[in-house]
Amino acid sequence: MVLDESKSGFVYSSEPRMRTKSLAILVPVYNSESTIGPLVDVIAETLSGHFERIEIILVNDGSPDNSHQRVLETMQRHPGMVKYIRLARNFGEHNAVMCGLRYVTAGCVAIIDDDFQNPPGEILKLVNKLDEGYEVVYSYYDRKEHHWFRNAGSKFNDWMATKLLKKPKGLYLSSFKVMSRFLVDEVIRYKGPYPYIDGLILRTTNAIGTQLCEHRSRQEGRSNYTLRRLIRLWLNMSTSFSVAPLRFSSILGLAMSAFGFLLTIFFILSWWIEGKIMGGTMPPGWASIIVSVTMFAGIQLCVLGVIGEYVGRLFLTENRQPQSVVRHTYGIPGEPHAADEQDAPSGR
Repeated sequence: MVLDESKSGFVYSSEPRMRTKSLAILVPVYNSESTIGPLVDVIAETLSGHFERIEIILVNDGSPDNSHQRVLETMQRHPGMVKYIRLARNFGEHNAVMCGLRYVTAGCVAIIDDDFQNPPGEILKLVNKLDEGYEVVYSYYDRKEHHWFRNAGSKFNDWMATKLLKKPKGLYLSSFKVMSRFLVDEVIRYKGPYPYIDGLILRTTNAIGTQLCEHRSRQEGRSNYTLRRLIRLWLNMSTSFSVAPLRFSSILGLAMSAFGFLLTIFFILSWWIEGKIMGGTMPPGWASIIVSVTMFAGIQLCVLGVIGEYVGRLFLTENRQPQSVVRHTYGIPGEPHAADEQDAPSGR
């Protein structure tokens, strides 16, 4: 029996795991031309002496800047260590991570952002915790150095995950985490076009650990999570891994039916009182029509929108919309998409 008392007192049972000998570090790359090279350098310098084998997997999620050339230059400094997957367009962070997970060959994988807010040395803490018998270890922080908007979005995301995915209340779903080989193999079974990594983890295992880690301020640029991207993430969570919105729509429909019944009684009484007692000043049927049309039409459109979201996602899934499309891979022997030569740096 393993007890994780680091934050929430979770208790999960798991057999002891052999100490990790090989490690993959997966980094989704987007608008990181100034940070991806130094990040890989620090990872290689910090972690190389702790594992028999390290592979660094970089997934370029259609980055519009010069990240591609910076990655190619980085590969020349670390031959044989870096695997590079270049996607045909931007598919989103979770899709890029899913793509990268399919190229993992190590015993476990650490997922880390490209912005240096998580020091690469903290990966050792997560891996050591994983070796206690967990399938996944999430980082958590005493203080998060995100912008207030990102922190607010994270809190709302945490609340939704607790309600929709039955996430333990004390668990923070950080993007900085380490996953076991078993969990990776189970997660990549998902073939739908709308992956949500944490949802796939929560439905696969409850052997979840947490580890206190350092969180730093962003070195360059700003977060890529805009309001539009956060809304898309919430839709993926709610409609791809839960039927709660449909159940809410059913409950809302029943509640509005009851409310409509009460309105009917109210208008009948109003008609009787004004007609019989006050002389009939209210135009017959006017109030009931206006209230009914405006209220129930809005409710119906809302419910139809929720149902349409589910139907649309089913339609796209049945049409085999891809999670991602790989344009080229580099440093992956035998890969059918592998390019024989690396592009020369453009000097941008």
